[in-house]
Amino acid sequence: MELKMKETNKSYILFLQARPVYKENSPKPHRWNSKGITKFLRTTRNMDSKERRKAALQHKLQQLRDVTSSSAVNKASIIVDASKYIEELKQKVEGLNSELGDNESSTSQTDDQPLVTVETLERGFLINVFSENNCPGMLVSILEVFEELGLDVLDARVSCEDTFQLEAVGGESQKNDSIDAQVVKLAVLRAIKNID
Repeated sequence: MELKMKETNKSYILFLQARPVYKENSPKPHRWNSKGITKFLRTTRNMDSKERRKAALQHKLQQLRDVTSSSAVNKASIIVDASKYIEELKQKVEGLNSELGDNESSTSQTDDQPLVTVETLERGFLINVFSENNCPGMLVSILEVFEELGLDVLDARVSCEDTFQLEAVGGESQKNDSIDAQVVKLAVLRAIKNID
């Protein structure tokens, strides 16, 4: 042991410094120099980051187990269960997409159908026709049906630009009193279908 004295601001501090005694063949303990400390700290940081990555992986595997309702414990089994679950989801999506495609095709077929409404008035009918498709000759065909049914067109508004819209008030002639709204509607629909 050594005794050292250091003077600081007129006071004295005594240091007791112990020097280890080594036997001849015994290994000397590791001395920490600046490089050794840096290496130790770097190794410690790497271990910490490895532990963080391992914990994150375990957390993600647990989430996979929860989502897939898997009872697997090891990583490989959890991943296999997750891939099976993903395949099942893909099949469900394909099934839903095919159903959606079927619904869209049936909807597009019904969208092509014109919308015809007929309301009964005191002496005649209010007829509304709307169609997404504007076919040449549609107005002429509808007016011919009115003539066949004995309806006189009292007032009409027609738009044939992009779509076809008709709003007409048809009054019954004196000779034909037995027509009802359903007959007028069916006759107009039949005339439109015959155009196509």
